[in-house]
Amino acid sequence: MENIYLYMVIALGILAIADLVVGVSNDAVNFLNSAIGSKAIPFKTIMIVACIGVGLGAIFSSGMMEVARSGIFNPHEFMFSEIMIIFMAVMITDILLLDFFNTVGMPTSTTVSIVFELLGASVAMALIKIGHNGGSFSEVVNYINTSKATEIIFGILLSVVIAFSVGAVVQWIARLLLSYNYERKANWIGAIFGGIAITAITYFIFMKGIGGTTYAKQSFSILGGATIKEFLSNQAVSIIFFSFIFWSLLSYAVITYAKQNIFKIVIIIGTFALALAFSGNDLVNFIGVPIAGWQSYTEWAGSGVLAENFSMGFLAEKVPTPTLLLVIAGLVMVVTLWFSKKAKTVTETEINLSREGDGKERFQPNFLSRGFVRLAVALSQMSSYVLPKTWQDKIEKQFEKPVINLARSKTHELPAFDLVRAAVNLMVAAILISLATSMKLPLSTTYVTFMVAMGSSLADRAWGAESAVYRVAGVLNVIGGWFFTALIAFVAAGTIAYLLNWNVDVMVPILLLISFLLIIRNYIAHRKQSKEVKAEDSLTKSESSSIQGVIHESATNIANVVKRTNKIYTNAINGLAKHDLALLQKNKKQIVKLSSEVDELRDNIFYFIKNLDESSVGASNFYIHILGYLQDMVQSLEYITKVSYKHVNNNHKKLKFNQIKELKEVDERFDTFFNNTKNAFDSRSFEQIGIILGRKQEILGLVGAKIQKQVDRTRTEESSPKNTTLYFSLLLETKDLLNATMNLLEEYYKAHDSSVKPATLVTPNTDTKQ
Repeated sequence: MENIYLYMVIALGILAIADLVVGVSNDAVNFLNSAIGSKAIPFKTIMIVACIGVGLGAIFSSGMMEVARSGIFNPHEFMFSEIMIIFMAVMITDILLLDFFNTVGMPTSTTVSIVFELLGASVAMALIKIGHNGGSFSEVVNYINTSKATEIIFGILLSVVIAFSVGAVVQWIARLLLSYNYERKANWIGAIFGGIAITAITYFIFMKGIGGTTYAKQSFSILGGATIKEFLSNQAVSIIFFSFIFWSLLSYAVITYAKQNIFKIVIIIGTFALALAFSGNDLVNFIGVPIAGWQSYTEWAGSGVLAENFSMGFLAEKVPTPTLLLVIAGLVMVVTLWFSKKAKTVTETEINLSREGDGKERFQPNFLSRGFVRLAVALSQMSSYVLPKTWQDKIEKQFEKPVINLARSKTHELPAFDLVRAAVNLMVAAILISLATSMKLPLSTTYVTFMVAMGSSLADRAWGAESAVYRVAGVLNVIGGWFFTALIAFVAAGTIAYLLNWNVDVMVPILLLISFLLIIRNYIAHRKQSKEVKAEDSLTKSESSSIQGVIHESATNIANVVKRTNKIYTNAINGLAKHDLALLQKNKKQIVKLSSEVDELRDNIFYFIKNLDESSVGASNFYIHILGYLQDMVQSLEYITKVSYKHVNNNHKKLKFNQIKELKEVDERFDTFFNNTKNAFDSRSFEQIGIILGRKQEILGLVGAKIQKQVDRTRTEESSPKNTTLYFSLLLETKDLLNATMNLLEEYYKAHDSSVKPATLVTPNTDTKQ
């Protein structure tokens, strides 16, 4: 190419926009969760407040760009050709890494990712230079700011431990003082809480949101010639004291005379503060590298020196970022906040882990989560021996949650947590980040906000016996992902830098194309995963209040199960006949999905029975029996699918022609049986079930005849033990599948009464997709 570096600068600009999108999608979790989870204010209001904070923060962020220019590596050690490779490797890695985390819905730190990408690419380039010059590995320290990586790792550990602990303690104290009936407390209690919270958040705005910008480093005569940053540090105690007095008095006036909820105001201000700080300090993570690349290209293009000989020492100097670029970046971030579906996915992860009550858990427990829960239970039991019984009773009363009777279908209308916890999350995060900034401790904004939310959830008893192992497992998964971010960022950026250095003209377009294809693939996978939640054949929970109501309402579920059962059974037989491992592998995924949906219906039994009145007990018995038969059907299918896959996967001999032919005959008869059953439930023609039940002995006889034929063959012909065992297992489990299905049909046939109009509970939304 005539000028590969010009194309690289253009590519960096495009990558900057893409990185803004994926970066904001991940970091939005930091400042949106408390407001969204508590449902304190309308969603549009939350977004408007956040967007104002993001926009202002972007304009103030110019002074932070030095992190990308010289914070990790020593720029004078690299030439222009080398620095462009580093920057390109960093941006490609960053987009792919953050997009991956967004797709799986896991929050991670954009600061950690960019730091370790810069570190990995710089180390790779340094090793290449050392190799060419015949130097030793120890010379790497001359190229790299090694202390920065140590700070970041220390920051991860510090953030996790401190934020979780402080969040838990503050939430426990707040709940002990305010309980869940905080609106009935004296006005002065709310005023003091508001004073503390708003003081912490406003100081955070100055310390973290504005304190790191170029404006904070300018001196002002009104401050006695000191800079804003110096004034904030020197007068911290006085500022905090007078702010507390002012905000407490104002909070009291707002509560007493304006009759406003102070917790909502705290949440609004806190959301703005975190959005401002995020944009002001983290914008460098997305556009710092591309801007440094553009500035490097401008300097090199006007020098007339070869790219391999032009030193990058000027990057160590402070160069202001054009305001127009910051405004454009802010607009991209604001648009992303409004329209990114992946931002909602990441947000849902934290809200799901911190929500009140039980529900479908995303993470599976592991030995670590079980161990932590057992330790917590043991410590709780020990504390019960230490504290007097009267104290325990008073504490329990303060933590007693109000009972809200809602149908299972309406639980989505409840907030994930109340206003007190949301306000504590924002207040504690603001205090910790402000303290860390003033003391120059490397705490991560993402880690602090996430771990404070987890600590407050634990202290607020949101993690009960039913959910603790799942929630702790989720937290451990997220923390593990943070270390995974650092490791993968370092290795991937270093690898890409090596590939680019190998042949920059060829590898730049290839790697950009691969990145584009991977992002498209992740987008399609995320979209597909989102659609699966609303899949046409997914099972729905019953809300009816009578047997006839359950019969009519669950008919669609039965039709879906029968349809999918037919397909899974046929695929198992076809996969065996053709020795098609891919088909059997796909079949395993289908049965796992069906099994999980039936398990979810079973988990709904508690809520179903709880919503029934005393005259509708029969409906609960009917519903329980139906779910039992569905589970029997699924278990038979699971076994058939499992043994079929195992047989082919282990490369055992194919079934004999006669065996395959007989299984096909059984499958064809079952296909007719399942289709007739599906049509009866789809059309609500429950009278037809009697006709289907009348053919039970015929189908059982067919299966029995095939079993007898195999017995005769085994005695008279030479056959494979594996094949014989498999064949018998399939037919016997097919009989169990038929019996479970027939029992299900018989339950419907006996219970259905066409003369009774089904009674159902009124649901707020009846517009469902068919």
